[in-house]
Amino acid sequence: MIPLVKNVFFKEKGTKKKLCRFIEKTDALSFGKECEKFENSFALWQNRKHAVFFNSGSSANLAILQTLLNLGTIKRGDSVAFSALTWATNVMPIIELGLKAIPVDVEIETLNVSSRTFKSATEKNPIRVLFITHLLGFCGDMEKIQSYCKEKNILILEDTCEALGTVYKGKKLGNFGLASTFSFFAAHHLSTIEGGAVCTDDPKLARMLKIVRAHGWDRNLGEDGQKKIRKEFGVSDSLYAKYTFYDLGYNLRPTEISGFLGNAQLSHLNTIVKKRESNFKKFAEAIYTRTDLYYPIQSNHLDVISNFAFPIICKTKEIRDSIIEACNKKVEIRPIVGGDMTKQPFFKKYMKGSQIINSTSSLIHEQGIYFGNNPDLSNSDIKILISIFSHDYKKN
Repeated sequence: MIPLVKNVFFKEKGTKKKLCRFIEKTDALSFGKECEKFENSFALWQNRKHAVFFNSGSSANLAILQTLLNLGTIKRGDSVAFSALTWATNVMPIIELGLKAIPVDVEIETLNVSSRTFKSATEKNPIRVLFITHLLGFCGDMEKIQSYCKEKNILILEDTCEALGTVYKGKKLGNFGLASTFSFFAAHHLSTIEGGAVCTDDPKLARMLKIVRAHGWDRNLGEDGQKKIRKEFGVSDSLYAKYTFYDLGYNLRPTEISGFLGNAQLSHLNTIVKKRESNFKKFAEAIYTRTDLYYPIQSNHLDVISNFAFPIICKTKEIRDSIIEACNKKVEIRPIVGGDMTKQPFFKKYMKGSQIINSTSSLIHEQGIYFGNNPDLSNSDIKILISIFSHDYKKN
């Protein structure tokens, strides 16, 4: 069977050897120098001023919203729009933190929110934040979305967990909004086993993210940052200074193991992106020509497509069922991420009545699947995948 992911890391054997040597020699495994080194290096790679490292991409999503609440940038009860086709932990923090979750439909051609679908959502709701997901490495017309949000004073947050390295109109995804989140889970572009990050150019946001990450205290602000915040709050007692809690927070810290892995894998990231793009183009050329079977996904508007997994949106449920049967014990497949969030039990429970009727997201939920695209796919794997998905299922 061809799995979604063949290895936990790119260049796995060498990475594991390096990790073993690191663990044997290091004096500490809690947050430290390796994590800080990765933050600096990843911010540089992403072309952002700040990167704050977390224990998961889901934690990063939670932390950015809590940070905006702590800073007073948003308040409980504000409406946060989100891509209806996404992963659950993009939506759950919105609900958990007392914000109103507003689903926004996507376009069939990109699987993503467009300026058209977003404008439609704002006509019915006073949106304060758009938490947009760049699903599977694709995106919509971000420059138009960005312009519209600026006009309407709407903050943009980007869930870039599946689009690390995709470039749209000369700019990497994750650089269009106030902040962006990333995931370094084992199945993602860059693996630290578990891990995530928030990137931003705003220093106040970065400082509060570090406070939110670590219980609400100042432990990871550095000596100058600690002196500044303690002066702001009049904290002078040397015994209790380290145990002063300045705002609402959690324990969302990564370990030095994650930091070490991030530093080791970051050197391969450009190669990983190129391999994913090369694989995607081979699949797209062979599979998306079957317009009698599938809705083709557009990528020609992207300078670089750092595809997370290859999406198949079937024209009918019968075609989807035939493909599922053909993949049995041959290819690992999944639904399109978490599907339409408005169909999920948790959303129906907490956001009653908030859904999109007859939506594109619903069609993708019911008729979509994906198979893995990773840098370790062999030429043989690629040929098998193309053979399975370019088969004429309508004749069966």
